[in-house]
Amino acid sequence: MIALIDADILAYQSAATVERPIKWNDDLWTLHAFESEAQEHFDSMVKTITEKAGCDTYVLCWTDSENWRKEVLPTYKSNRVATRKPIVLSAIRKWAQDNYESRIIPTLEGDDILGLMATDPTMVNKVTICTIDKDLKTIPGNHYHFQKDELFSVSEHEANLYHLMQTLTGDATDGYKGCPGIGGVTAKKILDKVMDEATPWANEKQLGAMMWKAVVATYAKAGLGEDEALVQARVARILRYPEFAFKTNKVHLWNPAT
Repeated sequence: MIALIDADILAYQSAATVERPIKWNDDLWTLHAFESEAQEHFDSMVKTITEKAGCDTYVLCWTDSENWRKEVLPTYKSNRVATRKPIVLSAIRKWAQDNYESRIIPTLEGDDILGLMATDPTMVNKVTICTIDKDLKTIPGNHYHFQKDELFSVSEHEANLYHLMQTLTGDATDGYKGCPGIGGVTAKKILDKVMDEATPWANEKQLGAMMWKAVVATYAKAGLGEDEALVQARVARILRYPEFAFKTNKVHLWNPAT
């Protein structure tokens, strides 16, 4: 088994953990970090996660400097621009990418690479997604939440359902708003109602169409059209294998009809 590790989180945590503030006198404070200490922390996390996920090896998945979602929604993650990053973060990213088995693809987030590899037909049941990011629940397969030390699996239906939950609720951390006034409890009630009304023999595609109709109707009640719902759904979508052309590095935007 291969541990597909969300390396962005590991790098950030390793860099942040080793920062130390020092007060030199009544007026002067400085912040410092030892890069070597961050490297040791990163290495320890990679080994621990791989072992606890029940895997033999790993691949680190990284976010590129460009992001395809910003073409769909220009304000995507704009709320993070002013946030200070740990001082050795860039150095740790470069060091880790040079020294560990890593994947980085132009315009993709690390989450997308996790999703693509986990849904590659040749990799199914051979990999485990290792992250603490709830967004990856939109990807079917084996999962390991390394903060909770929890192994679990996500079915295709559960992944599709969670994607539309995210479409309704949005994600303030990632800077997309979802449908105004809709929180997690309400979103679940809306989609559960669809499941209750569906015929027992409805397949996943039919259920998806019914749930999308309910999503669009919810946006309409908020005075927004299907186009806005589609924008939110597309930025909420973690890519799956058929949704990316590897030869051209082109994203195939999510379409509710497919």
